[in-house]
Amino acid sequence: MKVQRENNLLHLAKIDPTAIIYPGAKIGRGVEIGPYSIIGENVEIGEDTIVGPHVLIEGWTKIGKNNQVFHGASIGLVPQDMKFQGEKSYLFIGDNNIIRENVTIHRGTEEGGGETWIGNDNLIMAYCHVAHDCQLGSHIIMSNASNLAGHVIIEDYAVITGLTGIHQFVRIGKMAMVGAHSKVVKDVPPYILVDGHPARVNGINVVGLRRNGVNPKLRAEIKKAYRILYRSNLNVSQAIEKMDQLLDTSKEIEHFLRFLRNAQRGICR
Repeated sequence: MKVQRENNLLHLAKIDPTAIIYPGAKIGRGVEIGPYSIIGENVEIGEDTIVGPHVLIEGWTKIGKNNQVFHGASIGLVPQDMKFQGEKSYLFIGDNNIIRENVTIHRGTEEGGGETWIGNDNLIMAYCHVAHDCQLGSHIIMSNASNLAGHVIIEDYAVITGLTGIHQFVRIGKMAMVGAHSKVVKDVPPYILVDGHPARVNGINVVGLRRNGVNPKLRAEIKKAYRILYRSNLNVSQAIEKMDQLLDTSKEIEHFLRFLRNAQRGICR
């Protein structure tokens, strides 16, 4: 077994004797690494993270504290991008994430800024794929076998349900929800529920708003915004102008408008 001899915390980690830890790897206090897992030369793993059996973590990958990585996950691998030429690129994963069985997460590419990011407190269920240059916020749920193409952005508290495919460069807004088996090829605005193949708008994610503590007054303003955008026969620019005039100012409404202004692929309708 190759072991990082210079890491003075390695003796405080619980590492199965069949695991392979390359010399340059940095392993935090209280880390557990299961049977037959491989930790690459440039990997950093934060305190109290648990890595299950048969996990591969390689590349320039930095994982924070208190994460759980389950059996068979492959993290920090080279991108599935024909333009990738072996350049140095990165994967950053925050704290308190749960990464379930056989999940695959790839590093960034030069074209996408060289970095894939995953925030804190996310649940990524079995067989999900996070491609190169994706940017995930915090408190996100990705259900089983959901797949993100390259350069996808998912904002905080979004829910992606099972067997969903999301096209490259798509953005999923804060507290939005994507129904199971959906094909998402356009941006999903914050607080919205979409479903279908291709995905179409099905209303407001009322359950998500309530679960995340959005108060009734603000939910009413989001409902007004939804009606203006989807029920008034206005185009997006006209709807933004009307919302600016009619809606009470709040950080949530401002975020909704900013998302619409920056939508480059168009939005789900």
